[in-house]
Amino acid sequence: MPLVIVGVLLLVAKMAELGPFANWSWWIILAPFAAAALWWQFADTTGLTQRRAMDRMEQRKADRRDKAMAALGLSRRRERQRTKATQEKARLASADPTQQADTAPPSDFQRHDPRL
Repeated sequence: MPLVIVGVLLLVAKMAELGPFANWSWWIILAPFAAAALWWQFADTTGLTQRRAMDRMEQRKADRRDKAMAALGLSRRRERQRTKATQEKARLASADPTQQADTAPPSDFQRHDPRL
């Protein structure tokens, strides 16, 4: 795209006869358009364009998935808050002098309902 913009600017300068551009050869003025066509041909044949489109699609999918998880209350932020609260609870429990050290659950301990 930058080559096309440069080509258009050179073409406008040539047509308006601005400064030194009025004396330049038409080959120089039209060269950016030819370079852009060659670049697009190269990008299409190597699959570069398709890979970029697929990357954009994957990013949109990931964003949509994150948004849906956040709407359900299952976002990563919520899990980080839960982990932080569990660690804080374990830290406070370990600082409690009335609790014995050998019966304290590990910080990653989670209670499970036996009926499940």
